[in-house]
Amino acid sequence: MTEGNFVDYVKVHLESGNGGKGSVHLHREKFITKGGPDGGDGGRGGHVIVRGNKNLWTLLGFKFTRTFRAGHGEHGSKNRSSGADGQDVYLEVPLGTVIKDAETLEVLMEITEDQEEKILLEGGMGGRGNWHFRTATNQTPRYAQPGKSGQELDLIMELKVLADVGLVGFPNAGKSTLLSVLTSAQPKIADYEFTTLKPNLGIVEYRDFKSFVIADIPGIIEGAAEGKGLGHYFLRHIERNSTLLFLIPADSKDISKEYEILLDELRRYNPELLDKDRLIAISKTDMLDEELIAEMRIELDKDFKDVPYMFISSVAQIGLVELKDRLWAMLNK
Repeated sequence: MTEGNFVDYVKVHLESGNGGKGSVHLHREKFITKGGPDGGDGGRGGHVIVRGNKNLWTLLGFKFTRTFRAGHGEHGSKNRSSGADGQDVYLEVPLGTVIKDAETLEVLMEITEDQEEKILLEGGMGGRGNWHFRTATNQTPRYAQPGKSGQELDLIMELKVLADVGLVGFPNAGKSTLLSVLTSAQPKIADYEFTTLKPNLGIVEYRDFKSFVIADIPGIIEGAAEGKGLGHYFLRHIERNSTLLFLIPADSKDISKEYEILLDELRRYNPELLDKDRLIAISKTDMLDEELIAEMRIELDKDFKDVPYMFISSVAQIGLVELKDRLWAMLNK
């Protein structure tokens, strides 16, 4: 999937169908001069229904069509015939979609299961025909109910990527390279910042035909939670990851400080993100010799007392097997 096809935020306008009118009709037949009322009911207006689809990975289907209208119910007719219900409209969304009211920003629902269906807007009820209003004192009612009008609503749909592990790091930390080595994903890789403009997902194959999903979240910079850079657009995806893998390059000026900045951005965006399991991977260690790594371990042991860390190199394939073992253990503890 190309970056241009990854859509994780859309606004849509929805309209459910109007209910059909009840019929005002008096039965007329040869030899039956006063057949009485036999007007049928109007049909229900169509619902607007959202449905989860595990085969979808993006909200691309809503990029060009932003208005969805359900069908109107048909009017009732003679012989107590009810009108047909309006056609329902189904909105197929990927798993992990959060639906909000565009005006109040209230979260209305989340879709997390395949084929899960929820009604966003109910269609208007059909009106009852005059057959329902006959009484002993009013045997020929000449009135019926009108159908109820449908509803309108503006919604925001946000996709939060469902992945087991989320890669967190500054631009050029090597996240895309690691993803390309661990999985079959082919993210764009270059030497300039913000190469990755959209989240990339890949499936990591583990031992005994087991696997887990890892997501490369676009680069976060200091101030991302306040809207700087691109990271603030994608922090929502981290909420769905059960484990966070912090990737910090070995040539960073201050590894501990860089980790604290990343941690602080997550804290400002959503403090609950700090409750997730964390693992720090020092990347690009193929540039270091054993003596330098030993010196770095002494400092890192002081700074990272409560968080496990390890040295890896995506290019030189150093520590990747151990990395998968660690992640699998954290996901299945």
